[in-house]
Amino acid sequence: MAGAVPAGDSPGSGGARDFSPAVARREAAEEFTRLAESGALDMPLPGSGRTEERFRALRTVAERDLCVARLAEGHADALAILAELKGPAPRPGERWGVWAAEPPGEGLTAVRKGGAWQVSGVKRYCSGASSCTRVLATAVADGGRRLFAVDIEAAGERCRPVPGSWQAIGMAGSDTPDVRFDAVPAEPVGGVEAYLRRPGFQHGGIGVAACWYGGARAVARTLAGAVHTRKPDPHLAAHLGHVDMRLHAAETVLRRAAQEIDRDPLDQQGEARVRSLRVRALVESVCADTLVRVGRATGAGPLCHDLRHARNVADLTVYIRQHHAERNLAELGSLIAGPEGGSR
Repeated sequence: MAGAVPAGDSPGSGGARDFSPAVARREAAEEFTRLAESGALDMPLPGSGRTEERFRALRTVAERDLCVARLAEGHADALAILAELKGPAPRPGERWGVWAAEPPGEGLTAVRKGGAWQVSGVKRYCSGASSCTRVLATAVADGGRRLFAVDIEAAGERCRPVPGSWQAIGMAGSDTPDVRFDAVPAEPVGGVEAYLRRPGFQHGGIGVAACWYGGARAVARTLAGAVHTRKPDPHLAAHLGHVDMRLHAAETVLRRAAQEIDRDPLDQQGEARVRSLRVRALVESVCADTLVRVGRATGAGPLCHDLRHARNVADLTVYIRQHHAERNLAELGSLIAGPEGGSR
């Protein structure tokens, strides 16, 4: 790679049309379907020795369209979870998602009836609600939280989006509404709390950061283009230099994380949680810095007249809020200090 900030025009769809959330959802779903059916989302598994290749693939999708990347990352994460927890084998052409958010509210419950499992309730933040064919969803069962594979295509009206529950402008195309489940058949994947306790949970979180990084590269491209096409401006150049430096740091950290995961895929050294917290915090800060620097350098023009750039900015602003900010930083600080209060 010649530099952290890519040169040239922004790739991706949506640059020539008026923005519509419905159109954004349809376009993202169509591209997600195309990628899944072509096998482009069959990425190397985390810890397979090719984790850097996996992160690069996620970054590439994100650099084109963060909404498509959100769907692609969920699919790739689901395949990794199924492999790690020995779940049902995915079939060609299926489009998987992971619906595991646990915000306050009703949530899902799972019960056994006649030897089979059913899940009911409302699940929030269900990306790809109208385009996934099968999902992995967390639900509370006897003994604690478990992960279940659900065939939402077969469930029909028993598994349906809640109208009006996804009002986002940023990440509109990710189609992430609440979904209501009414006694939907489900297959358990792993045991109680296995979803969170597996090493791959931490590896997957870094995969999300790779998507954030790709989104930041897309936003930064507008600044690189301004420096290239406008008359010499030391302030523009300084902003670009700062953004390039920060993106280079994020890329380097992601590459090192991939190498560490491949050296210890089962987390026998117990470093996966600290690694995930560090990498996600660093990449989130780089993305936030990029958004501010590009905005200060280029002004309102690109936000008002370049639809692709405006969507990239809005999408990245929402997507990085998957990072839990000071809560994650406080956890990192506590882990680093350790029980004796010393640093490591």
